[in-house]
Amino acid sequence: MTQVRADYLAVAESVAALVNDPVVAGAWDEPSALPRLTVGALANHLAGQISFVALVLPEPPAEQPVIEILDYYARVGWIGTGLDEPFNLRIQRGEAKAAADGPQALISRTAKDLGELRDRLPAEPPRAVHLPVWGDWSLSLDDFVTSRLMELVVHTDDLAVSVGLPTPPLPSGAVDTVVVLLARLAVQRHGPVDVVRALSRAERAPTTIAAI
Repeated sequence: MTQVRADYLAVAESVAALVNDPVVAGAWDEPSALPRLTVGALANHLAGQISFVALVLPEPPAEQPVIEILDYYARVGWIGTGLDEPFNLRIQRGEAKAAADGPQALISRTAKDLGELRDRLPAEPPRAVHLPVWGDWSLSLDDFVTSRLMELVVHTDDLAVSVGLPTPPLPSGAVDTVVVLLARLAVQRHGPVDVVRALSRAERAPTTIAAI
């Protein structure tokens, strides 16, 4: 099993425990730390990063050309967009609809998806994967897993903060992978000088180097 898959599964286990916490269920209909998402909607979005991987594993290898992960983020179109952009509106509406089924539905679905990933992901051969919403391109399986790992890490913190729980600890490998990816995306979005200044020179640091 590749390291990124091992780290992804470890973080996914932590996510499953977080969405199963009674504190999350108790705050289900309350606003989350993210605008326009309730705690329930955010929990569904977080756990959806497990469902996405479970969704692609049974599919045959994608035939579309494989692109690099930074090219993927250059093409997605949602980075830095406002809440009223079509992509973000689809997330808001889709996760609100999913949250209407209640916390137990999410807990059951996440347990099922995670069980499938435990059985299959470690030994899955390298191949290309494709989601229907993408264009005429695909990602390697491990790059796709990396992208979902980043989402798990970022939104785990969002959900924990939303309900007043401590953010769960992360495997060091997951931290390294996600920080490197976010740093590369920040350079892609803001340029190298701003990122270097933000990390090394508080007196010249830009207001933000947010990667996504």
